[in-house]
Amino acid sequence: MEIAFKYTMFAIIATLSNLFVQFISLHIYSDYGHLIVAMFWGTLVGLFIKYYLDKHYIFYHVHASHKENGKTFFLYAFLGAFTASLSWTIEYSFDLFWDANIAKYVGATIGQIIGYSTKYQLDKRFVFLKRELNGAVQK
Repeated sequence: MEIAFKYTMFAIIATLSNLFVQFISLHIYSDYGHLIVAMFWGTLVGLFIKYYLDKHYIFYHVHASHKENGKTFFLYAFLGAFTASLSWTIEYSFDLFWDANIAKYVGATIGQIIGYSTKYQLDKRFVFLKRELNGAVQK
C-alpha cells in the first residue's frame, strides 16, 4: 500500500507541475497551436520530475552506468509518449467540446490519472526491471 500512496503523491506532484507550466505557457504564448505548445512543455517538465521520483522512490532503480541510465530514460520517455497521447487527446477534447477555460485543466487531470495508471504498469513490466547487482537482487 505504501507504493500506491507514494506513486499517487508523485503523480499529483507531476500533474500539478505539468498544469502549472501549461498555465504559464498559455499566458506567454497565445498564437496558433497555443494549447499544443503548452501541453508539450507541461509534459516535458512532468516527464523529468516523474522519472526522477519513480526511479529513486518507487522502483529504487540503480544504474551501472550513465549509458544504462540513458537507455532507461529513453524507454521511460518512449512509453510515456503513448500515455501522454492519451492524456493530450482527453485534454484537447475537453477544451474543444466545452466552452470554458477550466475544461482543458479538467481534461488534463483526467488524462493524467488514466495515463499514470497505465504508465505504472508499463514501467514495472518494461522499464525498471529487477536485476542482479553485484550478486544481490535489486528491489
